[in-house]
Amino acid sequence: MGQNLTPPPGDGGDDHILPIDLKAALEERYLAYALSTIMHRALPDVRDGLKPVHRRIIHAMSEMGIRPNSAFKKCARIVGDVIGKFHPHGDQSVYDALVRLAQDFSQRYPVVDGQGNFGNIDGDSAAAYRYTEARMTEVAALLLEGVDQDAVDFRPTYNEEDEEPTVLPGAFPNLLANGASGIAVGMATSIPPHNAHELCDAALHLIRHPDASIEKLVEFIPGPDMPTGGIIIDSREQIIEAYRTGRGGFRVRAKWETEDLGRGGYQIVITEIPYQVQKSRLIEKIAELLVARKLPLLEDIRDESAEDIRIVLVPKSRTVDATLLMESLFRLTELESRFPLNMNVLSMGRVPKVMALNEVLLEWLQHRKEVLIRRSRFRLAAIDRRLEVLGGLLVAYLNLDEVIRIIREEDEPKGVMMARWNLTEVQADAILNMRLRNLRKLEEFEIRTEFDNLSKEKAEIESLLASDDKQWKVIEHEIKEVRKTFAKGRGKPFARLTQFAEAPDADVEAIQQAMIEKEPITVVISQKGWIRALKGHIADTSGLTFKEGDGPKLAFPAQTTDKLLLVTTGGKAYTLGADKLPGGRGHGEPIRIMVDMENDQDVLTAFVHDPARKLIIASTAGNGFVVAESEMIANTRKGKQIMNVSMPDETKLLVPVSGDHVAVVGENRKLLVFPLAQVPEMTRGKGVRLQRYKDGGISDIKCFALADGLTWEDSAGRIFTRNKDELAEWLADRATAGRTVPKGFPRSGKFSG
Repeated sequence: MGQNLTPPPGDGGDDHILPIDLKAALEERYLAYALSTIMHRALPDVRDGLKPVHRRIIHAMSEMGIRPNSAFKKCARIVGDVIGKFHPHGDQSVYDALVRLAQDFSQRYPVVDGQGNFGNIDGDSAAAYRYTEARMTEVAALLLEGVDQDAVDFRPTYNEEDEEPTVLPGAFPNLLANGASGIAVGMATSIPPHNAHELCDAALHLIRHPDASIEKLVEFIPGPDMPTGGIIIDSREQIIEAYRTGRGGFRVRAKWETEDLGRGGYQIVITEIPYQVQKSRLIEKIAELLVARKLPLLEDIRDESAEDIRIVLVPKSRTVDATLLMESLFRLTELESRFPLNMNVLSMGRVPKVMALNEVLLEWLQHRKEVLIRRSRFRLAAIDRRLEVLGGLLVAYLNLDEVIRIIREEDEPKGVMMARWNLTEVQADAILNMRLRNLRKLEEFEIRTEFDNLSKEKAEIESLLASDDKQWKVIEHEIKEVRKTFAKGRGKPFARLTQFAEAPDADVEAIQQAMIEKEPITVVISQKGWIRALKGHIADTSGLTFKEGDGPKLAFPAQTTDKLLLVTTGGKAYTLGADKLPGGRGHGEPIRIMVDMENDQDVLTAFVHDPARKLIIASTAGNGFVVAESEMIANTRKGKQIMNVSMPDETKLLVPVSGDHVAVVGENRKLLVFPLAQVPEMTRGKGVRLQRYKDGGISDIKCFALADGLTWEDSAGRIFTRNKDELAEWLADRATAGRTVPKGFPRSGKFSG
């Protein structure tokens, strides 16, 4: 873009207009917006696992004195304080964030203890903030531990009237324990929750072995631990790879069991659903599929949930395989969902970065070390100040009478005392502010004891600050205390909720069949390539109507669960699901809409797929080979090339393989019979020469058993059979010319008249 900064012509009244380059302005402002979104809204800090809004909510509650053991306070007061002092955004967005921190189905370890209606797993929203109350949980208290002891940096709030922490001390491994999700500009984050006990175990191992591999850490943290339970069906290798790269995903399935109803009957009960799936929406989706007849194995679904989840599935009959029914549901519904892993977090609160599992834990441990050092220095400074005061008080007790005389007689006693006993100003002030009731012998003893204890504590802190090993020992002790608080043995909220299992090896074909209602249909294809499916098996299709200038080409019976193979004159095979065909009302739809057929090709034939069957495919020029139907299945719209032909040669015949010999008739009315073994089996190719012609090409082909003889039917419906001996003069090797057809062979040159 040109840098034309010439102001536009005007009448002299635009002196205050400053022309700027639009490209530069957009780049600058969009970058500012992107950075603001990344840093101050969407991405959590790796150290405390919190986004700014969550950090401000916890800090505001701390400022209001709402602790785990204090009374509940109205959420309206909390939200008001947050938006009034720290977070200049809408009250509803802040309340939504507060509500999420209190939901035990959203947070593995809730940070807020809510009282009132805070929503439910069905997706119902919480009551308005004037009705609900909240206070901190032990998790929030751990995150704040030491915030008033200079453990972290503070920055001015948006109106510079107050200060807020840039990060919380974070004695709890919150990022991985509660997870996070958010969308910034050009990047996103998605971290599932984990078990705190396991995280503490891994962190303790990392303290002793900082170079521990991901494989070793996965021994402590086998995978996510969702608050709603469920079963992770990924392999250990997939989980390790996801944790190593910081990117991946976890397939989570609902937990289910069968309940015996007696007399061979049963029902399936779902007790846990995947994380962040709304129960009501899930049931609604299954009910919709039931009405649409997409779940032929399922009779009914009921929601019998109370405190715990209990979704009841009633199978169509007692003979229905429960595993097959569930596999079809896993494919069609959110009973199986994939939770993405994208550990994109703010490293050291500044740099967006996708981190591996060990990097996240190591940075949290490093933060804990920094917090320990800052708190120790803060305590050391406080001890020094107190020791200074105590030193002055001891001087006063040793010279009590002289102190009293100076205070009574001197106009400026402070300066006199400072000069007399070499006191500091702080010490002199402490003596002057001392109460008369403290002038007793016992007080002197207490001061000496306190002085000795503080001196001892000071030596310990100085020793701690000087030793890296001692610092890690203290951090290790703190993490062990957290582990004790959130130990798996303390019951359901702390035990591992999400289990691991391998998905059963179900037959894919059977699962697909289970998702389609089995009904008889008649498939009709017109000459111009229109296809439709009529309900039921119709023997007489002569009454069907077609578009003007069109007519019938093919009609055959099928089931909605069948796969249809459609072969074109260009040698391509396409696969269509019988259940996906347009209905019988009207003229159907063009096949070219459903598959990517070339314009110069037509439909040769179509039939119901039989994976056990083999076919002979032959071209006009007389080339052919045997192909297994299982090799003809195409998984895409583009189809699968089976026979290589080029114009004017086309694929002409497709005949089921049977018996041990092949009979070929040419347009020149010559018949050749040769062993089937001479035709090779291929998956794709041009094939081999079946019969040699001077002019014309192939007319028909038939497989038969030589012992039973060759049979054909003339136009009058009469059946002719030639036995092995009678066929002797036509028996020869493949690719020969053959001999003129026997007497009585149809004039059409076809075995079926």
